[in-house]
Formats: sequence, structure tokens, C-alpha cells
Amino acid sequence: MHEEYILTKEDVEILNTNKGLTALLSKEPYNLEKAVRYVKYEKKLKKLQVELIRLQSWAIDENERIIVIFEGRDAAGKGGAIRRTIERMNPRHLRIVALPKPTEDEQSQWYFQRYVRQFPKAGEIVFFDRSWYNRAVVEPVNDFCTQEEYDIFMNQVNDFERMITESGIRLVKIYMSISKKEQAKRFDEIKRDPLKQWKMTAVDERAQELWDVYTKYKNLMFEKTNEGAVVPWKIIRANRKTFARVAAINHLLSSIPYDKNKKI
Repeated sequence: MHEEYILTKEDVEILNTNKGLTALLSKEPYNLEKAVRYVKYEKKLKKLQVELIRLQSWAIDENERIIVIFEGRDAAGKGGAIRRTIERMNPRHLRIVALPKPTEDEQSQWYFQRYVRQFPKAGEIVFFDRSWYNRAVVEPVNDFCTQEEYDIFMNQVNDFERMITESGIRLVKIYMSISKKEQAKRFDEIKRDPLKQWKMTAVDERAQELWDVYTKYKNLMFEKTNEGAVVPWKIIRANRKTFARVAAINHLLSSIPYDKNKKI
């Protein structure tokens, strides 16, 4: 049995606002704690989005090039975190890249080539919803690459990222981590929602069954790419989506030395 949630004076004031009432009444059964938490999250998110606009304005003025990678298991909330991050930013100076499976031509090229084509120009931020790290986890788990191709990737990836950063591009790497139980719950929600059913793929369908194999390759990726990497991973616990989005934005803001006093 859950302990009864005791409202503070601040909580009551929050619930007495339009946003508070909307958050409380939008879902049944009514949950006071969740409603208060959601309004606080919205306020925090708005402040962070102001900082993201400041970061982007600085990047445009200084001709900075920024790459932000979002990795994680299927249904970990990568897309949602990216959407909240860019929600208030200038769309003309950013791109979201979510590449489909490689074409026949791309399969004959250097593995990293199709990702390099998507790199930012001056003043641009590029968000990768999955990246070249597909070859570190998704591809070997699902037999989409050979052992040799996997080994070559693992031997090259740290040098590849060193070249990226030495060329002046700023790189941020975020990994969204969820539990097996939470992934199963989210898959169930996706399957039941006609507006989200398109998100389920054949790879997603096997994700629970292959959970331990994903874990093995994920750990190998962290071991290799944190050991000699120029940019370490930021691992974010993502079972609670609102917490994960705030944490991801905070990490991005703390990773880029933008002018925090810049007028916007």
C-alpha cells in the first residue's frame, strides 16, 4: 500500500493554477503527486529551453558545429528527449538525423561514410536519434553485420571520434537506460495506441527476448568507448521520462561552453 501523499503549501498553490488543474484532471485516476511533479517539470523545462536558445544563438554567432548522439534500447525515450530539447529552438539551424537501414551502395562504402554526410555545417546542431553506434549493439545482436565488421568498427570508433573533435566539432554522447520491465510496459502502450503502432518494428518485437544479448554488447561498447574515448558517455536513467529529458538537456548545456550571459 502506497503512503498517502501530503500536500505542501507550495503544492496547493501549484494545483490552484490553470496548469495544475489541467495536469490533475487530464488523467484518471487523479494523482495529486504526479500532477504537482508534472507542473514542476514543465516549469523546469521552460527554463532549460531558454538556455538551449542561448546555446544555439551562441553556436550560430560563433560558427560552432555540434553533434549530439542519443543512444539507448528500443522505447528508451530518445525521440521524446530530442523533441523536448529542440521544441523552442530555431529549426533552420538544427537537424534530427534518424537514418534508415543502409542502401546497397552504402553497404559497399566505409561504414562511417553515411554518417559523415550528415555532419553539421557552421552554426548548426545535429541530433542523431541512433548513430554509428548501431554497429556496436543493434547490428551484432540481430546478425546485421559480420564479426569482422563489428571488430573493425570497435577498433576504429575511438579514432573516428578523435578526428571529429580535433576537426573542431563538439560531440555529446547520451545513453538512455531503461529497465526490462519498463521497456515491456512501453511496448505494450505503443501496441495499444493506434497513433504509435508504426513505431514497433521487427527488431523491437525481439528486444525483450534478446535483452541479455543487448546487455552484453552494451557493456562491451561502454568498456571500449569509455576507456580510450575523447568523449565519455553520459548514462541517464530513463524509466521516468520527465526526469530523463531534464537530465539530458542539463548534460547538453553543461557539455558546451556557450555564453550563459548572451542576450536573446
